[in-house]
Amino acid sequence: MFVITGITGNVGGEVARSLLQACDYTRGVVRGVARDIGKAQNWVEEGCEVVQADIRDATALSVAFQDAEGVFILVPPNFDPGHNFPEARAIAAALKSALDTSHCNRVVYLSTIGAKAKETNLLTQHSIIEEELGELTLPLTILRPAWFMENSSWDVVPARDSGVIRSFLQPLDKPVPMVATADIGRVAAELLRESWTGRRVVELEGPRRITPNQIAATFGDLLGRAVRAEVVPRDTWESLFRSQGMKNPMPRIRMLDGFNEGWIEFESGETGSRKGSIDLKSVLRGLIEAAGRFAA
Repeated sequence: MFVITGITGNVGGEVARSLLQACDYTRGVVRGVARDIGKAQNWVEEGCEVVQADIRDATALSVAFQDAEGVFILVPPNFDPGHNFPEARAIAAALKSALDTSHCNRVVYLSTIGAKAKETNLLTQHSIIEEELGELTLPLTILRPAWFMENSSWDVVPARDSGVIRSFLQPLDKPVPMVATADIGRVAAELLRESWTGRRVVELEGPRRITPNQIAATFGDLLGRAVRAEVVPRDTWESLFRSQGMKNPMPRIRMLDGFNEGWIEFESGETGSRKGSIDLKSVLRGLIEAAGRFAA
């Protein structure tokens, strides 16, 4: 039996679907963990067990992970962490305690590109959790995906309505490692079903690196109109993020700096990363279709 945290989200859902398919939809092969099990009833209908647990509740997590063949851990994103990342430290402690007492066989933790960057930034949250989980004796895979292609969901409406998408990634012709969430889910499911010892790191990106200009051009092809990318000036970021309600925007700003300046990168570089198969056009087409269904 495999345990999937965050099963109600995009990545967790893809992991669950991939495992169910690989196991011929055997009933009970997947146990989903959700903070709100009311949102996971579709997985019950698919033959999954669903249990309630918060990612900070070590006791509930230990019960959810009990005797699992493999556990997939996805931590909810936090774009506005407190000083010195107290939220990530609390989550790390809860996860370590739960895994240490659950007698599960192996773990795949969804981390991120840049988790080993020397500069403190938003992704440092994953560095903290990686370090804590690394003290466990059970087999651990750290899966570090690139920037999610699905982050472009915010660009669908402006691309469609105004023909302009605003980019924090800059310069606009700089290729950025990106990956589709479906590729992340598929690879995570494959890793969960493997046997290994100790700690290993898998770095994952899409078939090719993508520039903001290419995102705009792909939107243009799909929408049948001219679409261009436009930079959001760096000196406006802090005031913009604070106007959106952020109290501590610097970690997010430094993360963006890391992508733009090149110090957020895979440890093994582009040549050493595993490559997904899903391209940008397929992802953007899905985002456009989903936006149309929502509008309808």
